[in-house]
Amino acid sequence: MLAAYAESISPDDPLRGLVVGERPEPEPEPGWTTLPVVAAGLNHHDLWSLRGVGLPEERLPMILGCDAVAEHPELGEVVVYPVTTGTAGWEGDPTLDPRRSLLSERHQGTLAEYVTVPDGSWVRRPHHLDAVEAAALSTSWLTAYRMLFSRADVRPGDTVLVQGAGGGVATALVQLGAAAGLTVWVTSRSEEKRERALTLGAEQAFPTGERLPARVDAVLESVGAATWSHSVNALRPGGTIVICGATSGDAPERAELTKIFFKQLRVLGSTMGSRQDLEGLCRFVSSTGLRPALDRTYPLSDTAQALARMERGDVVGQVGIQVR
Repeated sequence: MLAAYAESISPDDPLRGLVVGERPEPEPEPGWTTLPVVAAGLNHHDLWSLRGVGLPEERLPMILGCDAVAEHPELGEVVVYPVTTGTAGWEGDPTLDPRRSLLSERHQGTLAEYVTVPDGSWVRRPHHLDAVEAAALSTSWLTAYRMLFSRADVRPGDTVLVQGAGGGVATALVQLGAAAGLTVWVTSRSEEKRERALTLGAEQAFPTGERLPARVDAVLESVGAATWSHSVNALRPGGTIVICGATSGDAPERAELTKIFFKQLRVLGSTMGSRQDLEGLCRFVSSTGLRPALDRTYPLSDTAQALARMERGDVVGQVGIQVR
């Protein structure tokens, strides 16, 4: 079968280790099911994997990809839930399992014509979305959904700041937040990305690091070191930072500990979501009619070009991969 996979690790030139070519079709182990992939999507996780973050060389070759819509023999097209547990007998939220992983870390990923997943790791595709749009729900939209509705503790009318508008998670935060009645502000170095965020529901957009006109109730952070001090300074007393990633690095020049304790701020980590969160997300987009913003869609054979666009930082929204 055709697949996009990591053949080698290259921290400084991640695309050097990418191959788009033939791989054996997966054979499911007990309790797992093999499904034909209809559409997939890209995330920064794929670039991190090619750099060796969370993917050691001894696991290679590894098919990349966390997002997918697949064809279920009874349910039709389903959104794949990509979190897997590693602790025997684990019950409850799989994201709290210390041995959890995503597809493409320990188990082969979704950028292929077939994927094998644990039984039940799927949710019916929202009918108003096509397969490429729905694939975005697996990772970036699921991450954003938990950040907003489980971790941030915000209510309709509250103001939230999304740092680094443009990527899949940030775009999902803008769309979900606006649909939920939040006042969404964004930052970006790119005027084009700021303008796009306004068309997707943001009420105001600011250059990265610019002083804001008022303090916000929550900051939704995925950039990390480059925006950390700005995130802390943007919060009202008692406000919340929810952080799901650190694309600019995890070692800011200032930890801002004094401001954090003096202003009684909450700093919360957030990773993916549960299968129940994915069900809730699918219900929410169905009831609101939301459609994930797509940057571009590529055929599976052009995954290298798609990842190169993501690495350059040109993306606004989700990069889709059409498989069938």
